[in-house]
Amino acid sequence: MSFRPVKAESLAQPTMEGAGVHLHRAFGFSDPAMLDPFLLFDDFRNDDPAAYARGFPWHPHRGIETITYVLEGEVAHGDSLGNSGVLGPGSVQWMTAGSGILHQEMPRGNAKGEMHGFQLWANLPGRLKMTAPRYQDVGAGDIPEIIDDDGTRVRVIVGSFWGKSGPVDGIAAEPLYLDVSVPPGVTKVLPVDTYAHAFAYVFAGAARFRDASRPYGVRVEKEFAGEELNIRDLSGNRTLVQFDTGDEVRVTAGDEGVRFLLISGKPLGEPVAWHGPIVMNTQGELRQAMRDLQNGTFIQAQH
Repeated sequence: MSFRPVKAESLAQPTMEGAGVHLHRAFGFSDPAMLDPFLLFDDFRNDDPAAYARGFPWHPHRGIETITYVLEGEVAHGDSLGNSGVLGPGSVQWMTAGSGILHQEMPRGNAKGEMHGFQLWANLPGRLKMTAPRYQDVGAGDIPEIIDDDGTRVRVIVGSFWGKSGPVDGIAAEPLYLDVSVPPGVTKVLPVDTYAHAFAYVFAGAARFRDASRPYGVRVEKEFAGEELNIRDLSGNRTLVQFDTGDEVRVTAGDEGVRFLLISGKPLGEPVAWHGPIVMNTQGELRQAMRDLQNGTFIQAQH
């Protein structure tokens, strides 16, 4: 067994998308090899409806999969094929855009006006970029949750973990997507695929992610209680933690506990031609997608 050292850490940056949705972007529109097969990760969290109410009106996708995970509020969605629905708290939608889809996503806050969710983009291999679009909508009650003896909770959205399998299947990157909560001061070792790219995204509390010999993290002012060393290297809210190779991730929660997403997937290692929500392998394919948008043939006939 080998612990994955931390390769890099960064804070999600504020940005604006859609028709004026204020969100924080952990990564995206930079080096597509960095976390291949994952291309982009957004944290849309706000308690001011004016910051998200205009949502994400009609826009295209081709060549990728988009994964939306809602914690608070709702996201109403619809597409050009007539599909529609509402994602409630704790639910997930895994949309395989494939050959092309036009859709919209409109956030709605809870009774307090709070809205919180995440969107992850996963690339599709060349052989599947023009596959038929597919939705997997999963309600909160269908996502298995594991509660360990020390109080650690893990929701298994995709992949297999500690004897449970998530309800989303048939995904090209064979990903693992976990929502992990670790109580204060508890240290957990979480298995991951040795050959996958892996990252954690902290969205509540703080923790230290490291192997036994290489502490690494974001400096904070509060000392870490209960440790033999006075190390101020806790990773806190909106921190992206990228891991190097290995088959286990070690996390030690701070004195308020920690909640984070742990996501991994096998890299595709393919060329990327990328323009906004359309991701192909070559510039020629990308230009064809742009022509399809202009001449009304973006939505492919499905047989």
